Amino acid sequence: MSVLEDVLALADFEALARKRLPSPLFGYVSGDCEDGQSRRQNRLSFRDYELKPRVLVDVSERHQEINLFGRKYAFPFGIAPMGIAALSAYRGDLVLASAAARAQVPFIMSGWSLIPLEEVARAAPQTWFQAYLPRKQDQSAALIDRVANAGLQTLVITVDTPSPANRENNVRAGFSSPLRPSMRLAWEGVSHPRWLVSVFIRTLFKHGMPHFENWHGGRGTPMFSSTLDTDIAQRGHLTWSHVQSIRKRWPGTLVLKGVLAAEDAKLAREHGVDGIIVSNHGGRQLDGAVAPLRVLPGIVDSFGTGAVMLDGGVRRGTDVIKALALGAKCVFVGRPFNYAAAVAGEAGVAHAVDLLEREISRNMAMLGVRTANELTRDILIRSPTNREF
Repeated sequence: MSVLEDVLALADFEALARKRLPSPLFGYVSGDCEDGQSRRQNRLSFRDYELKPRVLVDVSERHQEINLFGRKYAFPFGIAPMGIAALSAYRGDLVLASAAARAQVPFIMSGWSLIPLEEVARAAPQTWFQAYLPRKQDQSAALIDRVANAGLQTLVITVDTPSPANRENNVRAGFSSPLRPSMRLAWEGVSHPRWLVSVFIRTLFKHGMPHFENWHGGRGTPMFSSTLDTDIAQRGHLTWSHVQSIRKRWPGTLVLKGVLAAEDAKLAREHGVDGIIVSNHGGRQLDGAVAPLRVLPGIVDSFGTGAVMLDGGVRRGTDVIKALALGAKCVFVGRPFNYAAAVAGEAGVAHAVDLLEREISRNMAMLGVRTANELTRDILIRSPTNREF
């Protein structure tokens, strides 16, 4: 029996991935920062709204297609960027990119990845690339040019990481960057033989020691290197003037990820940004940062006609619908797709896409809605406060 037969919702992938992955790696993927308040609120924020169904509407034919930056996608959700995905699944970034391409949904490749962006671009040319811009201007320029030369058309700049986060959970789980060989790490590998053989040893045998491939214009350092370039985590230098410079240099679609203030959305529009992703980094940066859904309407109003998207806490089709009704053009999902890749590779990711698509389709029918464009604020009713700390 296929392991996927028992996966009936996105949340089911997490328990399976916990068994499959070594504890330090699972802790890195699943973790947040400090007390995890923001991550919990990301989920709870979807309880702020209830849905208002309409009846006796012909919903026998429904579709979820959206248009985003001049491109048509089959469904109103995509795969968010996730670092070191190639340790969760063999060639994980390629797994995610290929599955997204087949499903016709957007995929954002993480700058914290272990596979060269050129390789992913050849396999899935519609991939978006998320950049963590290095401190040195020449390195930033080289990275932007590299993305353009690879043929990718959408550049996502993460702007909510001016300082490394206080991720105590990584320390407790035994995860570090760079990874430091230890008896604990060795035991975790030996005690997870399926992962050890099918992912780590297979990667070493076929591709050598994993490197952070996409930090700069060239190859980065090995993930076990003691000389790991720590200045990649220091981005307090970035300002709106850098966004202006990027806009002049980058010929394609420019997206900022990590916007939570309407004032910043307005500035983004003034600086020529094409789209923004309302996000608190999955609760992994500033603990206590507001849940993206709660500020989404104000940001939509401030950004004007540009594309506003959202990530953070999305686990159900109703979550996607609520975000779209509040003005998001597309919703991105992170951890569940990482878990799906860890559990069953590309087939797992395809199954996750199918689960979410079917939930949205059923929910649209019960709401009396036939297209994604019909999902407006009229279908929502504000709930009593559901905040729990």
